[in-house]
Amino acid sequence: MMQTMDLSRLSRELPGPLGARAAHSRSAASRVGAFLRSVRHHLGSLALAPIYRLYAHRLRGQVMARPRPGHVAIIMDGNRRWAQREGLADPGAGHRRGADKILEVLDWCRALGIGEVTLWALSIENLERSPEELTALLDVVTERLAGLAARGRPAPMRVRVIGRRDALPERVRAAIEAAEAATATSRGPLATFALAYSGHDELVDACREAVRELIAAGVPAAELPSRIDADQLARHLYTTGQPDPELIIRTSGEVRLSGFLPWQSAHSEFYFCEAYWPAFREIDFLRALRTFQQRARRFGR
Repeated sequence: MMQTMDLSRLSRELPGPLGARAAHSRSAASRVGAFLRSVRHHLGSLALAPIYRLYAHRLRGQVMARPRPGHVAIIMDGNRRWAQREGLADPGAGHRRGADKILEVLDWCRALGIGEVTLWALSIENLERSPEELTALLDVVTERLAGLAARGRPAPMRVRVIGRRDALPERVRAAIEAAEAATATSRGPLATFALAYSGHDELVDACREAVRELIAAGVPAAELPSRIDADQLARHLYTTGQPDPELIIRTSGEVRLSGFLPWQSAHSEFYFCEAYWPAFREIDFLRALRTFQQRARRFGR
C-alpha cells in the first residue's frame, strides 16, 4: 500500500516522461494488488468448498420442507465491481460472468419448484454508460439470447422480455424476438428479463395504454379520470398476466429497489445480499428463501 501511495505522489510531482513512468508503475502495482487479492479470494473459496457443500445440503433440506415462493425477482447488481475486485480490465468480463450466473440460478429455481423468475439485466439508465462498456454489455445480452434461441427444443425455460425495446439496437431486438419465439412452448420456468427497463416508464406506458383503450371504447374525455382505476392500470403493465413477485433479491449490498417493479412489489418481501452478482452462490439464494419462509406475510391486514 505504501508503494502505491508513493508512486501516486511521484506521478503528480515528477515532470514529463518521469511522471508518466511513475504513473505506469502505479497502475502496474494496482493490477498486481488486484491479482493477489483475487488469488487469496479463490484459495479461500477452495479451502471452504467442502463446508459450503455441507451447508448448502442442509439449507436445501430446510427450504424444501416449507412452501417456496412461486415467483422470485432479482436485481442482478455488482458485475463491474466484481470484475474490478478480480483485477479484470475487460469491460465485458463482469457482464459475461453475470450472464453465466443466470443459468445457474434458473437451474436452482427449477430444482426447487420455483416456476417464475424475473431478472433485471439492463436499466434504461444503463444505456447512458460509456460507449465501450455499453457495447460490451449489449454484446453479452445479444450472445446469451441467441444462445437460448439456438439450444433447441424442449427449451429449458420460457423467455419473456419486458422494457422499452425501442430503446435497444436492432440486433438486440432481433435476438429478443428469436429467443421468445424459440422458447414459447417450453414447459420450464418462465424467465422474464427486464431490458431497457424503468419502473417509471412502465407506469407511464400503462397510463397511456389505459387512456388509449378508453378513448377507443368511446369514453368521453370528461369521464376518463374517473374510469381509470387500479385494475385498469394493472391490465397494461409490462407483466400483465403474471403474478407479482413474492420475493425480490438484490445483490451487491445496495439496499434499494432503484425503481424495479414499483407496482408489482407492493406486497413483496425483500432480501438484500452482500455478494456481487457474479459471486452469488446457491447458499446465498437458499438463505434468501429461508428468510422469506420465516416471515409472516399479512399483506397489510
